[in-house]
Amino acid sequence: MRKTLLALLLLTASGLVQAQVQLREGHPQRYTVVAGDTLWDISGKFLREPWRWKEIWRANPSVKDPDLIYPGDTLTLSYVDGQPHVVLSRGESRGTVKLSPHVRSTPTVEAIPSIPLGAINAFLISNRIVENAEQFQDAPYVVAGNAERVLSGRGDRIYVRGQLDAAHTMYGIFRQGKIYTDPQSGEVLGINADDIGGGEVVASEGDVSTLILQRSTQEVRLGDRLFASEERPITSTFLPAAPAAPIDGLILDVPRGVTQIGVNDVVTLNKGRRDGLQEGSVLAIYKTGEHVRDRVTGEQVKIPDERAGMLMVFRTYEKLSYGLVLHANRSLAIMDKVRNP
Repeated sequence: MRKTLLALLLLTASGLVQAQVQLREGHPQRYTVVAGDTLWDISGKFLREPWRWKEIWRANPSVKDPDLIYPGDTLTLSYVDGQPHVVLSRGESRGTVKLSPHVRSTPTVEAIPSIPLGAINAFLISNRIVENAEQFQDAPYVVAGNAERVLSGRGDRIYVRGQLDAAHTMYGIFRQGKIYTDPQSGEVLGINADDIGGGEVVASEGDVSTLILQRSTQEVRLGDRLFASEERPITSTFLPAAPAAPIDGLILDVPRGVTQIGVNDVVTLNKGRRDGLQEGSVLAIYKTGEHVRDRVTGEQVKIPDERAGMLMVFRTYEKLSYGLVLHANRSLAIMDKVRNP
């Protein structure tokens, strides 16, 4: 009796797991990867919820690392014990091999990315969040330009005062930008460091160093601050997944300075690592319901929030994050809500 009950429970649990993974209507049985594909796009061809790719890839030992999928590879949908999973076969020019970074001699830059990296490369390279104003005040700063210039540009020498890290020769130059505060608690979440340019240290004497400006987005001014490049490499191996912790946040800003948000736009969120977000976290976007006047009673009534899109976090800080909008079925805006998908 106990064995029968246990078997029934296991069968029921298995059925629940299977029911949770919903294949997309009209999904292909077989798909050949082409240049320009992303992991998110391919997962969306098979699943109604692309961030749940692990639940169809996990059972297949040849797809342990689904971020390493290459143009010409073929994905075939099959079923094991009633549950869907995907079998990967390499293109003819590569042979059929296990999907593992240790057995490939081809450079991994040819692998398809998880999301369109072109939309976020600028933010991965230069955009930066500083936690508080003290970090700006304590950072080395531009004290003079060559020949006592007040403004400097690419190719110019600049002189910096402050303690530089001997382990770094390349520094970014930033100007204090927008201060982010939580709309609900009023807590200061961080300060956007506006990217001004970058340079290489070529000489130092005491607490003054000489830099050659190698790039500039605008003229470098006296008082601009220096920070060493962040030790987080650009990677295509974001692994989309729902956050483990409940998230109830807001879109605070669009770094490119617009208010209307669409697909492939980068947004700033008021949640970060301390809230359980990590690179690859997928969040649903909800359009904040408007307040309208009830013509019958004369009262102000709030329209319910409506799910309007999807984003994936690609860079986290302690209290803030950057996310890329992957899907939107209507125009999005600052102060729209983000929650677990």
